[in-house]
Amino acid sequence: MLNLIRSLTRKQKAWVFLALDLALIPVALLFTYAVQTLPASPVESLLQSLPVLPYLLAIAAGLSIWLGLSNIQLKEFEGHAVRLTAVLAVGLTGAAAMLAAFAGLNQPPGTHVIFGLSYFTFVVANRAVLYQVVTAIYRRAAPRCRVLIYGAGTTGTQLASALRAHEDIDPVAFVDDNVSLQGMRLMGLPVFPPARIAELVAQRQIDRVLLAMPSLSQPKQAQIARRLQKMKLEVQALPSFAQLIGEEALIDKLTPVAPQNFLGREARAQGLGDACDSYSGRTVLVSGAGGSIGSELCRQVLTCQPVRVVLYELSELALYTVHQELMQLTEGTGIDLVPVLGSVTDPRQVRKVLQEHGVQVVLHAAAYKHVPLVEANPLAGLANNVFGTQTLAREAAEVGVERFILISSDKAVRPANVMGASKRLAELVVQDLATRHSRTIFTMVRFGNVLGSSGSVVPLFQDQISRGGPVTVTDINVKRFFMTIREAVQLVLTAGAEARGGEVFVLDMGTPVPIMKLARQVIESTGYTVRDADNPEGDIEIELVGLRPGEKLEEELTLCSELIGTRYQKIFCAREEYLSEIEVAGVLRGLRQALVASDAEAARAVITRWVEGYSPNAPGRKSS
Repeated sequence: MLNLIRSLTRKQKAWVFLALDLALIPVALLFTYAVQTLPASPVESLLQSLPVLPYLLAIAAGLSIWLGLSNIQLKEFEGHAVRLTAVLAVGLTGAAAMLAAFAGLNQPPGTHVIFGLSYFTFVVANRAVLYQVVTAIYRRAAPRCRVLIYGAGTTGTQLASALRAHEDIDPVAFVDDNVSLQGMRLMGLPVFPPARIAELVAQRQIDRVLLAMPSLSQPKQAQIARRLQKMKLEVQALPSFAQLIGEEALIDKLTPVAPQNFLGREARAQGLGDACDSYSGRTVLVSGAGGSIGSELCRQVLTCQPVRVVLYELSELALYTVHQELMQLTEGTGIDLVPVLGSVTDPRQVRKVLQEHGVQVVLHAAAYKHVPLVEANPLAGLANNVFGTQTLAREAAEVGVERFILISSDKAVRPANVMGASKRLAELVVQDLATRHSRTIFTMVRFGNVLGSSGSVVPLFQDQISRGGPVTVTDINVKRFFMTIREAVQLVLTAGAEARGGEVFVLDMGTPVPIMKLARQVIESTGYTVRDADNPEGDIEIELVGLRPGEKLEEELTLCSELIGTRYQKIFCAREEYLSEIEVAGVLRGLRQALVASDAEAARAVITRWVEGYSPNAPGRKSS
């Protein structure tokens, strides 16, 4: 049967509809005579009308073709088609009255009115029955996707109306938060509260949920979608009609705001000036060149016109990405870009690279920096951050590199985590080498969080907002120093050029920013509101998740109480105590033994002994 229906052309289907409509005329006449009190029986009355029946059929056919009634598809037989059917019925009523008068049939005027009403009813009912029969045939031939429509407003009801005629989709019911709609039937479908979704899925075999609430904010839609997906349901969202006609972007409305907008002060990027002289015409090696800081170091060093930039990177993807970008920047400049895939913990490779390319300046940005990951993998973090620094710095001294600049972190000051402790040990290694090598200027630059870097809070918050929240903050009292990538790198390069050996440079980071305040700013910058006790109808909730292992409420920038100014307003120098050569050797020996034995506790014992302020059992303490 389905194959037969599909084999019919549109024109053939129109002839079928016309034939059925004409066949209903004698049926309507017989029904008319049956419901009336006439001298003759209904059959005799119909036989008496046979002389006018051909004319009535011809008029009906002409009117139907003129109105286009037979060309209307079953699934589109609704309001307009019903009105056309009424016009046909009225026309046939008048035609029947005139033909009966010409033929001398003695019929009361009410007979023709009943005939018109009967015919109208039969045609409409015939189309409805045909639609149900054809739909049943299609459903039996191929399984249909049963959908639940979330949202019983205008969009939802229009969607239900459109889907009722779809061959493969079967709308089952609505769900809506509006209590006044719950319990009603709209477009023939019941409206249920959202709390009954799980029950409906089980009872009515729902395959998919369609979100028909385009006016609802994207975060709230995302929250609903995640809740439904946990029920193993496929969820799709219907765009608004404004989006469909191009008045609104069809994609996600969330546009990430530039991280520097959350700095709370003017960014201090004023150019390198005389600092460029330390990099101009030289071969510069940047370790960790594919990272956020490393790649920006490369970009700014290129403005100083070095002879060569060696991109030293462990990640193949990161190296490929930064190399492709920098190749465009160096096109036509004559600057040589050398991509090196490898680890700074490999002394043979490090030595070969430094010698082969005649490296004169090393900018050491390679490090594992994500606190929770290093806390969970302390041996890997210590091996990379401590022994990687020692290897690169030692080999740099051996080949006579002019400058070695370590990129450090505020987490190295009285650290509460392994990552910070590893960075402090890296500083101690560099300070030790500075006292023993005069040919190479060893220095380090310490600063806080960088806005927009991989793993930093602003991109994390923006990603959480794009998924509907919540935005997670560890503690209401957490504060952090922030600086943009551009200004941090500019000050690093400036401080590195200023160095004379052994200094710990500290960048002016401004005042610490409360993370809770930052979270609110990021939410509001995207056009959403914070959902809290004061605003329970807000879009995005801020959830306090507690301090992570090794995390402090506040960070510090120095171990000493006083900072010495430099000729640069935003760069200071800290005079801090350092370990002797014998002590540094003891630290490295103890760490190496712990790594060989794969003993994380022994490694923590070493850093507990030698790193000032480190306590593995005091996560979340507030620094004094």
